[in-house]
This record gives sequence, structure tokens and C-alpha cells, in this order.
Amino acid sequence: MTKNTIYTSFLLLSILLLPVHANARQAVAIDYLYGFDDISGLRLAYRPVTTEIYTDWFGDIKLYWEASINVWEYGENDTHSTNVAIALSPVVVKKITDLNNKYPLYIEAGIGASLVNDREFAGKNIGSHYQFEDRLGLLLSLDGADQQQIALRYMHYSNGGLNSKNPGLDFLNLSYSYHF
Repeated sequence: MTKNTIYTSFLLLSILLLPVHANARQAVAIDYLYGFDDISGLRLAYRPVTTEIYTDWFGDIKLYWEASINVWEYGENDTHSTNVAIALSPVVVKKITDLNNKYPLYIEAGIGASLVNDREFAGKNIGSHYQFEDRLGLLLSLDGADQQQIALRYMHYSNGGLNSKNPGLDFLNLSYSYHF
């Protein structure tokens, strides 16, 4: 898989996810990733729409779709390797409290799909180009309008047993998102 294929796929995903109506709330995000195997990375994400839903079990929740491109790096200069992944994930968000009666705090969870450029990365055979992207995180709104948020997340990439090689990749990430 070439980098042009990855970039083209990401562009097509972004176009397909364009807001369906003019009042849709969109967001962009940038994340710093730190992997448990000394992997570091950068993640750029686009959320074309966030939908508010009422459920009997959880009350008011938000659902957003996120398309992202991840660039992961591993190793020293002489053994350095880079990997690229694109992902599409539905994410559920639930408000849990307000800090200082001013800053909403949310919990988020999601499971999506990703396409990874190189199956051999960070000294591991991850088994497949196709991976699941799981996340669990806390989001803190920096204002009452939820226009700017920071998040701390745990993210896990795994092929879900679709291949006998499935060591997975684990990350902690710090994210900043801007909603418009």
C-alpha cells in the first residue's frame, strides 16, 4: 500500500462524511500519541457531524463520527521506522459532571476500523493491514459552549483475532479539538 493510496482513501472518507445539513457541528482535532512500546505519533482527525441522542438507559448522549490519519514512529535513527494508519470510528460521548460549575467533563468510548500501511512495525508483526481502533477517554470542555476541548485517551489497535498474529498496539494520547 502506497502513501498516495492512504492519502486518497482518507480524502474520500472525509468527503463521504461531509455534514448532511448546514447546521451540523463539525470539529477538527490534533493528538499526540505515546505508545507502550516506545512508539510516538501524531493523529489528525476530522469530525463532520455530532448528533445529540436521547436514550432510555443513558439519557442524553452525543454520537460523532471521526475520520483520522495517524503517523507512528518507532526506534532510534539507525533503526527508525514510520507507519501510517487511517481510521473511521463512531464515538459515543456522555457528560458526567461539570468541574467548578463551568467546565463540562465527558466520558467517551468507541470502536472503529483502521487501515495500517505496514504490518511489520515496532519489532512486531501486527498480522493484518486491517485493525480495530478502540478508545476510552475523558474530555474536558474549556468553555461552556464545548467549542474547545482537551482529552486524555487510551487507544488500542488490534486485528481482533482476524489473523493468528495479533499483538496489538496500545497508546495514551493527549488531544485538543476545536468545534465549529
